[in-house]
Amino acid sequence: MKIIILGAGQVGSSVAENLVSEANDITVVDTDPALLQAMQNKHDLRAVVGNAASPAVLQQAGAEDADLLIAVTQSDQINLCACKIAKSVFNLPTRIARLRSADYVDYPELLTESNFAVDFSLCPEQIVTDYIGKLIRFPTALQVLEFAGGELSLVAVRAFDGGPLVGLPISELRKHRPLVEARIAAIYRKEHAIIPSGDTVIEHADEVFCLAPTRQIREVMRELRRLENPIRRIMIAGGGNIGYRLARSIEDRYEVKVIERGQTRTGFLAVNLKHTLVLQGDATDEDLLAGENIEDMDMFLALTNDEEDNIMAASLAKRMGARRTLALINRKSYVDLVQDGGRIDIAISPAHTSIGTLLAHVRRGDVAAVHSLRRGAAEALEVVAHGDPKTSKVVGRRVDEIDLPHGVTIGAIVRETGQQRLLHRETGPVLQTEREVLIAHHDTVIESEDHVIVFCVSKKQVAKVEKLFQVGFGFF
Repeated sequence: MKIIILGAGQVGSSVAENLVSEANDITVVDTDPALLQAMQNKHDLRAVVGNAASPAVLQQAGAEDADLLIAVTQSDQINLCACKIAKSVFNLPTRIARLRSADYVDYPELLTESNFAVDFSLCPEQIVTDYIGKLIRFPTALQVLEFAGGELSLVAVRAFDGGPLVGLPISELRKHRPLVEARIAAIYRKEHAIIPSGDTVIEHADEVFCLAPTRQIREVMRELRRLENPIRRIMIAGGGNIGYRLARSIEDRYEVKVIERGQTRTGFLAVNLKHTLVLQGDATDEDLLAGENIEDMDMFLALTNDEEDNIMAASLAKRMGARRTLALINRKSYVDLVQDGGRIDIAISPAHTSIGTLLAHVRRGDVAAVHSLRRGAAEALEVVAHGDPKTSKVVGRRVDEIDLPHGVTIGAIVRETGQQRLLHRETGPVLQTEREVLIAHHDTVIESEDHVIVFCVSKKQVAKVEKLFQVGFGFF
C-alpha cells in the first residue's frame, strides 16, 4: 500500500514506525528537515520537505497514485485542507485526519465528501483521556484495553506476592474462580515473552495480560495481586488539552485538583471546571505539593506537554507519598527507564496509546480494533472472520487446527446470538443485537462473522495474522 503521512511529530513518527515494517511504501511530509532526516535514518521511507497543505508538495509526495493519506500535523486546518486537496485534485481514495479541536466533532457535516472530505478523523488527546479514565477505574492495572464495544477487556497487571494465583500454575485459576471465564493471553518475564499454557507458573513481578468479559475483569485481577481501595482523590499536573478534558470528565465522581503553570490557562480552567480546585503553580514545587497534601492523593497524574517535567513531578509525588502515579512520556527509552525502575507506576506514550484507533482503519482485511501493547512492541487485534470452510483458513475450524504463527494466540471470540434487546438512549429507543463472549479453548470452533481477539507478542506477526484471516477468491 502506498501511504502518505503528513507530519513528522510524535504521532506521525509512531504511525510511520508501525506501518513501514509491514512492507508499505511510506512517504512523510513535514516542514522540518531535521525531523525527516531522523526518521529516514531509522526507517526505510521517503521524505518530502514542504507545506502539507500545498498541492505541489502533495504531488511531489506521490498523491496522484497513493492509496491512503494520513494527515497528523499539529494544525487542524492544515490537516483538513490537505484532505480536501487530496480528494478534489488527486482523487486520493482514503483520507484520515487528526483533529485536536472538539469543534469539528460537534459539526460532523464539515467532514463529509462535499466539504473537507475526511473519511475518518481521530483526536489523540481524547483517546488518551479516555484511556486514563479506564486506568483510574482499575488503579492496579498497567493497561486497560476494550474490545467488542466494551464487552471484553484486556488488562495488563504486574503480579505481586500475596496474589492467590502467584506461584501457582495458570490452571489453578479455574479452581479459584469457577464462575469466571478468563484467558491469560501472554506473560512478560524480565522483558521476555512467554506464551502461557495451563502448566505455566506465574511469578512475582511478571507482567500478565488477562482477557475476560469486562464485568468479570476485577475477579481475575484479584488473583494476581491484592486490589487497592478505590480511587477518591486525584491531583492532575497540567491543564492542557488532556488535563482539562480529563478533569472535566471525572470531576463529578472524584475529588480533583489541577495544577497549571500558566496564568491565562489557569483562569480558563477555573471558569470551565465546576467542581475542580484549580491551582496556579509548578507541579515540581515540593512546597506546593506538601501544602496540597500530596500524601493523601490516591492518584497523581503528570499530564503536561513537557515529558521531563512529567517525570520529575510524578517521581516527586511518589516520593512524597502519593499512592499511585502516572506520567505522559513520549520517548520509549524514558518510558522503559522510569516504569521498570519503579520510580513511576504507569508511564504512557500518547502516540502509542492513540495509534491503535488509526491502525484499525489502515490494516488490510476486516479489523475492528487494534491496540498497541508494551509501548508498541506487541499488538492485540479484533479481527472479523468471513467466508466458509472452503474459502477461509479459520472459519469452521477448531482453534487447535488453525496454523497460527509462533507467538500468536487466539484469546476470545465475540459472537452475535441473534437475539435483540431494546436500549433507551437520549436520541430514542434503539434495537441492539446481543453478543456473547466466548473464551477460546483448543476445541472452540470459529464461525463466520465472529469477532476474534488475537494477541501477537511481536507486531512483526500482524501481517501474517491479516493474511491468515483473508478470504479466498472462491468466496466472491
